[in-house]
Amino acid sequence: MLTDCLEKRLIDYTRHLIRIPSPSGGEGESAHYLKDLMGRMGFRRLGVDALGNVFGSLIGTRPGLRLLLDAHLDTVGVGDHDLWSVDPLGGLCRADRLYGRGASDMKGAAAAMLLAAQAWVEDRKGDFAGEIGFSGTVCEEPFEGIAARLISERFQPDAVIIGEATDLKINRGQRGRAEVRVEARGRAAHSSNPDAGCNAVYGMMAFLGSLRQRAIPKHPVLGPGIIELTDIISSPYPGASTVPERCIVTLDRRLLVDETMDDVLQPLREVAQAVEADWPGLKLKATIETGRATSWTGEEIRAKRFYPAWLIPEDHFLVKSAQEALRGLGWSGDIGTYSFCTNGSHYAGEAGIPTIGFGPAQEERAHVVDEFVTIPELKDAFRGYYALIDALMAD
Repeated sequence: MLTDCLEKRLIDYTRHLIRIPSPSGGEGESAHYLKDLMGRMGFRRLGVDALGNVFGSLIGTRPGLRLLLDAHLDTVGVGDHDLWSVDPLGGLCRADRLYGRGASDMKGAAAAMLLAAQAWVEDRKGDFAGEIGFSGTVCEEPFEGIAARLISERFQPDAVIIGEATDLKINRGQRGRAEVRVEARGRAAHSSNPDAGCNAVYGMMAFLGSLRQRAIPKHPVLGPGIIELTDIISSPYPGASTVPERCIVTLDRRLLVDETMDDVLQPLREVAQAVEADWPGLKLKATIETGRATSWTGEEIRAKRFYPAWLIPEDHFLVKSAQEALRGLGWSGDIGTYSFCTNGSHYAGEAGIPTIGFGPAQEERAHVVDEFVTIPELKDAFRGYYALIDALMAD
């Protein structure tokens, strides 16, 4: 039960997390705050790993299910402060709304998860089967699921609940994401004599035009495997009367279940070969981008920007148990999927661990100006996490 005391703590913890800036690569203060908080809440096996993820667990008196509650600590940047009507790091509470960067994505969920787990264990006086883990992962925004690899290796969960926004519904999957780099190489020439060269930009335009004519794969639940141009760069720049010899584009490709890197690249290679045949001197190459970043601990994160899709069946025990738990609260127990990527790309997509999403707020509130989560949503998130834990951990 969510008492007045627990409700106050829930709001206080969320506001405190909002007030700690935690952009990707700068989550250190948040990690230390959560580690200290979890220690005071009775979590054990506390630690911060090499990349800066914070982890702890509540351990039962006998073997049982190992349930992981996952929330990422990082947020996107605030952007232009002048566009906000409130202090983006102030944690202002106004008209039942708690404002600030990360309020819905996903500091409110983190606070609700921790309190629900602690309350459930206390209500059983610590006597339960299994283990409830909590992970506060880093650099999820630029690298969905990469840092989470260390968490699953450490905890080896049997089931995972990620707290990304679902409007308090159950999500059982998501499309993945690949970042594809396509490079066109031509031949430079003076722009007064363009026929002496091979304009890489024109060649790239031909490639993109042909690519847009190809059918994209579709999934009956997750939808289309969208491919979208996100940036384009020519070289030399500025051109200074020179036909560009090089052009690079980035394509955002939304992945469907079981798609591999080769599944993504092969159609692009086929288009490239056809265009090259019509453009003497033009060479096109498509690759999956490699991302690099430095975590707040100073460790380098280096990984292919390829984050798999995942989808677990509607009749999976995790989905059915979650539905029954939420219906027990008088809720619909509706099922959906995420439109964006989450740490589920690792837990379910790479590691094959049964995973669902459940969290307060709506997807469209993430990354926006005047981001907020409502107090009723936070309270319901607490109730929902408590019910989910009860349904999965009861023996």
